[in-house]
Order: sequence, then structure tokens, then C-alpha cells
Amino acid sequence: MSGPDKGYFPDGESVLREVHRERVVGLLYGQRALAIGALAPLNFIGTRRHSRHFDKPFQRLARTGKAFETIFFGTRAEADRVLAMVERMHGRVEGELPEAAGPIPAGTAYSAFDPELMLWTVAVIADSAQRFYELFVRRLSDHELDRLWADYVRFGELFGMPRDEVPSSYAEFRHWWDRRLSSPDLHLTHEARYVGASIMFGIPVSTTRAPAMALHNLIMCGSLPPRVRGEYRLTWSPAHDVAFRGAVATAKATRPLTPESLLRGPNTRNFDQVADRERWMLARGKPVKGALEQAA
Repeated sequence: MSGPDKGYFPDGESVLREVHRERVVGLLYGQRALAIGALAPLNFIGTRRHSRHFDKPFQRLARTGKAFETIFFGTRAEADRVLAMVERMHGRVEGELPEAAGPIPAGTAYSAFDPELMLWTVAVIADSAQRFYELFVRRLSDHELDRLWADYVRFGELFGMPRDEVPSSYAEFRHWWDRRLSSPDLHLTHEARYVGASIMFGIPVSTTRAPAMALHNLIMCGSLPPRVRGEYRLTWSPAHDVAFRGAVATAKATRPLTPESLLRGPNTRNFDQVADRERWMLARGKPVKGALEQAA
């Protein structure tokens, strides 16, 4: 008789689950991961050309966030339903670049099942989640980082990423990441810069929550590697850095006073609020940052 279905990332065992159950991580990592991920033209253009939802970027982001949280926190049965749906969508994502994208020539083939492209997708998630966890919660030990990377490799495997073609340890991953982030192959197309910046800094929120966006945007910009800020042409001064460090220190200092229910748990409600706000804006003909015309 089989035991209870604890999911692919069991509570109390998985470092990935510990990291992603922090609401601050869940609220921020997806935007940063998407923005950094957009620097890889094959990933961005391949997704763009085969997506039905680039005219509704925040509904798309919310759906992705909820799907990932089902995999992170749900049972295997619940996760498998999401994975089957994603596999069907990924089966349609293949083709060739219609025109050159920076150093990547026209005609270059792409596929959602290309191991290198899959590794990049997992890597931007892993780097972003770790970044926010260590900014707002605590530093992870070397042992925990190895376990965290092993969890992300497992996460990638669930989508078809081959284990034998990715870094086998956290140290190897970090070495690969640093080389990749300095690679001349990274390039932002005009659309990628617009979409990435909009996802980071243009979340549709009600007017009552708008003042908080200045703090959100400071933290998002401060979390980025310098290369990424440069590609997005973002201004970052010593004054910005002081403000960023102060905001992070204040957030960490107030954690002991914050109820557990606010610190940890799924972000379904927050994702739904953003998606609903975008629907409200579109229904009234209001512009949504990051929205593009339907891909051909």
C-alpha cells in the first residue's frame, strides 16, 4: 500500500518548498525571472510566437505563478495535471527565428524541449527565488544551496529537462550562471525590453496600492545583476543603492512582528487580484503595460 501523496517537494524535506512558501519570494521571483529570461532571444521569441496571451501579460503571469505553486506545494496528482497541460503547450513551441536577434542569426531553430533553453528557464527561476529569499529571510548554507539546486533540477526534469545535461551541483550551476550572464549571446529585442520592463515595473494595481509600487520597483531594480540593469537601460545610482539596502534592512527587521499567515503560504489571492485588475482595465479600454499584439 502506497503512502500519502506528499507531492514532488515534500514539506519539511524540500528546500525549494521552504524558499517558495515565503510570500515575498512568490510575489517577486516570477517578474524578475521573466525579465532576465527575456535576454535569451530564442526563449523570448519562441514563447512570444507561440503564445495566445501576449495581449494579456499579467493574466499569463498569474496563471504561470499558480501553476508553479501547484507543482511546488500540491500533491503529485495535482502537479501531474498541470504538467500534462504544460507538455501539450510546449509541444507546439518549435520553429526558427524569422529574423536576426542581436548575435542570434535568422533561421536559428528553437524548441521548448531544447535542453539548453530549458536550463535557462529553470536557471532564471532558481537565481531569482534564491535572491529574494536571501535578501528578505536569511542566507542559505552551502549544504542547503546544493539541496535547493537539486530540487530545481528535479523541477526541470518534471518538464522534460535531462538531468545529465545540466550542472550537477550548486557550485557548478553558479559557475555556469556567471558565464551565461556575461555571454555576448544575451540580447534584448525591442519587444523583450518593453515586455520585461513592464512586467517588472508596470503591475496593474488599484489606485490605493499605487504608492507601494515605488518601493516595489526600487526592490525589483536593486535585485537585478548590473548586466541586466544595463540591458534594460535602467538608472542605478549610489543613492538608489542606499535606499534599496535600507528598504531590505527594514523589511527584515519587521519580520519578527509579522504574523506567520502573512509571511508564508501560496499567493493565489494576490495573483488573482493582479489578473482581475488587468481584466478590468482591458474591459474599459485602458492600456496595459507589456501588452503586445497577438503573435502571428
